[in-house]
Amino acid sequence: MQSEPIIRRKLSDEVFARLKALIETGELQPGDEMPSERMLMERFQVGRPAIREAMQALANMGLIEISHGERAKVLQPTARSLLRQVDAAAKIMLAASSDSLEHLKSARIFFERGMAREAASRADAGDIAALEETLKRQQAALEDSDAFIAADMAFHTRIAQISGNPIYTAVSEAMLGWLKEYHTEMLIWTGRENVTLTEHEEIIDCIRSGNPDEAEQAMIRHLERSRTLYAPKGR
Repeated sequence: MQSEPIIRRKLSDEVFARLKALIETGELQPGDEMPSERMLMERFQVGRPAIREAMQALANMGLIEISHGERAKVLQPTARSLLRQVDAAAKIMLAASSDSLEHLKSARIFFERGMAREAASRADAGDIAALEETLKRQQAALEDSDAFIAADMAFHTRIAQISGNPIYTAVSEAMLGWLKEYHTEMLIWTGRENVTLTEHEEIIDCIRSGNPDEAEQAMIRHLERSRTLYAPKGR
């Protein structure tokens, strides 16, 4: 029989495990207020630091929301909240390796070509109108780089939303958010912004026509052309 050492857990780790179990079993439901610090201290017979550390760990996992002056509340986990938890780690990974940035660009193309196909198969008149409205916002932001890039991100996320799958939308938002850190100034003041607008208009036309193959190819051309607009900082 193999012997294994018994590892003593920190008090906060034990409190965290018990509170997490209350959420997992449904004893605490999304929208419920968490018990007060004093109630938890009495229930688990531990000090305030252990309670606060455990609560912060739950918040970091996206399981609860801590607001100053109010009771913490149990959250309904979503694809968006789960992906936000890896934001910091993803940005560190990208900053540490130019290869990671290239891999992310390739992953984005693989993902968005599928989103374009899905949009061409599913889009209705309301979806097309929403894409056209986003394009108008981008056209109006030609002299404002931040607004132009924000509209660009909204355009691609709106295509993912047509799928009706919130995981696709969350993945789109996450990848675009990570890439935003690496936008170069080549996007604006060089005429390339007009190329972007033309390509977006072509993508909308392909989605409107309901042709998945054409929509996919238009998206690939757009992203392959624009991938050079994202470069490691300092270059």
